[in-house]
Amino acid sequence: MRVLVIGSGGREHALCRSLSLDPQVTDLHCAPGNAGVQQVATTHPVTATDPAEVTALAVRLGADLVVVGPEAPLVAGVGDAVRAAGIPVFGPSAEAAMIEGSKAFAKEVMAAAGVPTARSRTCATPEEAAAALAEFGAPYVVKDDGLAAGKGVVVTGSLEAALEHAASCERVVIEEFLDGPEVSLFALCDGRDAVPLRPAQDFKRAYDGDEGPNTGGMGAYTPLPWAPDGLTEQVMREVVRPTIAELGRRGLPYRGVLFVGLALTAKGPKVIEFNARFGDPETQVILDRLATPLGGLLLGCATGTLGAADELAWHDGSAVTVVVAAENYPGEPVKGDVITGLEPTGDAYVIHAGTALADGQVVSAGGRVLSVVGTGPDQASARASAYDLVARVKLRGSHYRTDIAR
Repeated sequence: MRVLVIGSGGREHALCRSLSLDPQVTDLHCAPGNAGVQQVATTHPVTATDPAEVTALAVRLGADLVVVGPEAPLVAGVGDAVRAAGIPVFGPSAEAAMIEGSKAFAKEVMAAAGVPTARSRTCATPEEAAAALAEFGAPYVVKDDGLAAGKGVVVTGSLEAALEHAASCERVVIEEFLDGPEVSLFALCDGRDAVPLRPAQDFKRAYDGDEGPNTGGMGAYTPLPWAPDGLTEQVMREVVRPTIAELGRRGLPYRGVLFVGLALTAKGPKVIEFNARFGDPETQVILDRLATPLGGLLLGCATGTLGAADELAWHDGSAVTVVVAAENYPGEPVKGDVITGLEPTGDAYVIHAGTALADGQVVSAGGRVLSVVGTGPDQASARASAYDLVARVKLRGSHYRTDIAR
């Protein structure tokens, strides 16, 4: 199988790494990729959000499968264009990807499907936003209706900050705060059937103790020893399958991964958000533990044959990932600094996210620069392995959280 992965972040490096370990994948390409991806795949300089460019590359390579990593290309219709050229695509259509591209659309689908989620109001004016904030009270939850690279959500006790964020967005969804631990669950979908991956937990705030602004994610771990028994089955029954069925009723068969962000409230799991792609950095730990070869699973989703897949197999033990971020992230990150100490240890390795090659050296090229993945027989040992390698990585001005999976 010849596979082309679209994207340039940590998620795409993790996908390429797993696909490179699949004996069915004989030729692996990524566009545009990053410095780490180049170690396992052939990279190509294309604009990931340009349907015509991506399609031309897929046709030229004779790709048997195109895997669209980030949300922006999906919403831009890259998957639709490649499918129209007769090539199987892992990733939903532009219309179905609006489950992430528009928070308001996601809420509408959840309401129609009877999916448990927070009460909300969609607001297009300052007056509507002020009324909704008064209705739900603090802590205030304000979400940019459109794509915002994981940073469009503000959760705050400050009414002033909530109003300011609402005013900076064209349209917002304001909702009640859901209290309880958060869990990420990914489900592989082929338009009819869905198969769950293992739950993981992500850490969104920039600094230790869940302080600071929201980021795209500063670390993650799996499995979750504290998760309630039967959680995955409950979420598949109450959330994933009703959502897939509702999208199907609308003529939008969902083929790809449905990312369900959950709060485990006193009244049971409730959906915080949907994403139309693998989460980053949860993908890094989930794929590390997945023993079933990835290529066949993704092709099954793309071709509507996932229902024939065997039950997924998993490696024993735990995986923990810690994100090393550039100076000033999640603000405008400092780029172009040399990175050293990237060699793997016995139980840990580096996934590249915001990196590039310059004069033969790996340099920073984004906000979340690296994800260091540690593994071990239990969470404590996996965590220790990750932080041991983090300590070896040298990047001027970088920062990371010290409390991931503590």
